[in-house]
Amino acid sequence: MDKEQLRFIGGLALLVALGLNLRPLLAAASPLMEDIRQATGLGYSVLAWLITLPFLCMGAVALASGRLRALLGERRGIALSLVAIAVACGLRQLNGEGTTLLATALLGGAGIALIQALVPGLVKQRFGRHMPLAMGIYSASLMSGGGLSSWLSPWITEVSGSWQRGIGIWWIPAIVTLLGWLWFSRHQSRPSSNAPISSGQKYWRWPRAWLLAIYFGIINAGYTSVVAWLPVYYRELGWSAQSSGGLLAWMTLFQVLAALLMPALAQRQRIPDRRGLLVFALLAQLVGYLGFILLPTVGTLFWVAISGFGLGACFGLGLILALDHLPDPFEAGKLAAFMQGFGFMINALSPWISGGLREATGNFLAAWILLSVGVVAMMLVTPRFNPAEYRIHAANAAPIRAS
Repeated sequence: MDKEQLRFIGGLALLVALGLNLRPLLAAASPLMEDIRQATGLGYSVLAWLITLPFLCMGAVALASGRLRALLGERRGIALSLVAIAVACGLRQLNGEGTTLLATALLGGAGIALIQALVPGLVKQRFGRHMPLAMGIYSASLMSGGGLSSWLSPWITEVSGSWQRGIGIWWIPAIVTLLGWLWFSRHQSRPSSNAPISSGQKYWRWPRAWLLAIYFGIINAGYTSVVAWLPVYYRELGWSAQSSGGLLAWMTLFQVLAALLMPALAQRQRIPDRRGLLVFALLAQLVGYLGFILLPTVGTLFWVAISGFGLGACFGLGLILALDHLPDPFEAGKLAAFMQGFGFMINALSPWISGGLREATGNFLAAWILLSVGVVAMMLVTPRFNPAEYRIHAANAAPIRAS
């Protein structure tokens, strides 16, 4: 095995480690929401901000990622992000007050956001023709981190007797990954002062970029609501914290399967037409949501698995869809940052709206219905992503990028 192959494998391993650190801040608290609510006195709509705030940060940081990349460089940008995640989790372990939880949601969310904004362009640049496979592995690891933390956090809480430790212990993998990143990227050059600044602002004037952003936001909106409220939904149906948290871990298995399988299928496509894969993924989400509405206690594992498969596929395919539109890695990274910026802001609204509907109606049925409507709407939009028209759209965007 030559040095280039070792660097390729090492790059994939580090990509996995980065992904694993991007969801415990969100998912670890989910099966413990009832414990947190009783300890802090926070209502459902306020608890939703524990998910909403990080996703708002993801959106804002993604839009500014070009300037941050030029200012910090990838090495320092990712390193500072991992420090922010570690500090946020550590503070949660030390202090479980409501204000601390919300403040750390902002701090950790900013760290998560910067890594997510830097990774797509980095992957397209460093993995080249293996980009769909690398994005699939990254997406799978991201989702695995969420499932693992939601499964382990109730167990850690029970063993330690502290829900704060259950949601805060995730500073340890962040520090380990930080050390690995600093070693792996030690030969990376510092950002040049005259390097071009990648800014998503130019894409404000490109209708296609807005379509991608809205599409990405809605097809992934279910993830934030499911992570926030699926365990709470089943605890209201009589399940324990560990069993309801286990549902997220079970869902993650199928998210990971989809995140690996669907981009691998995309990799094998001679023509980058992702529409069939996207429709299949959206249909899987719809079946799961309908199961939650109509038969939540019958075939529960199937509904969770099929919705998880759909959600896992949509995240990776959504990123690939944006990267397909422009051939230049630098410009494709800018487009992906813009798409994620506004897409994550849409994601951020989802658990907040779902929590508000729960308080207004007394159950989560209205939330599942709203997610189902969004999925159907995006199935109707999907045919517009015809790869034969990408060159036309890229040509229309050229004057905007050059201005």
